[in-house]
Amino acid sequence: MTDERGALLAERFEAQRPRLRAVAYRMLGSLGEAEDAVQEAWLRLDRHAEEVENLGGWLTTVVSRVCLNELRGRARRREEELDTQVPDPVLAPDAVLRSDGGALVELSRVLRGGAAIAASAAGFRSVAPFARLVLVNGAYGVLTVREGRPVSVMAFTVVGGRVARIDVLNDPERLAALALPG
Repeated sequence: MTDERGALLAERFEAQRPRLRAVAYRMLGSLGEAEDAVQEAWLRLDRHAEEVENLGGWLTTVVSRVCLNELRGRARRREEELDTQVPDPVLAPDAVLRSDGGALVELSRVLRGGAAIAASAAGFRSVAPFARLVLVNGAYGVLTVREGRPVSVMAFTVVGGRVARIDVLNDPERLAALALPG
């Protein structure tokens, strides 16, 4: 495959990634495993690109089959839930969330206190399948992409093992000016 064709294929695959991740997440219930399933689809596409006529359909089929194989593997291994619960990320009691929506005033806000931030986070579960871990200024962050377009970037400041600050950029104009993967 030529470099130009490979780049075009990668671009078309990336346009499908959010939908594929959402399908895998619905089947597996884990963002990490969903991302692994999507990556496996990319590897298979790289080997079979010449045979594929309907990219979206082919990728959906492959991701679904990878997920089914993972679910079968769980059953064979007889994975059982642990009695212990994995804790959610720990927010410092005095944590601060700052959101910059730019001209979209309804998206600009400041929340203070871990409890207030945690309570507002429940409303963002619907975008979880579209989020991916990234580095923001050298630290862990989250980039949310919908329909190939970045819609928010979150940066976390951790102090003493707790999230002390969350900075959210969801200003469409500023996001468009950044070199973010789509």
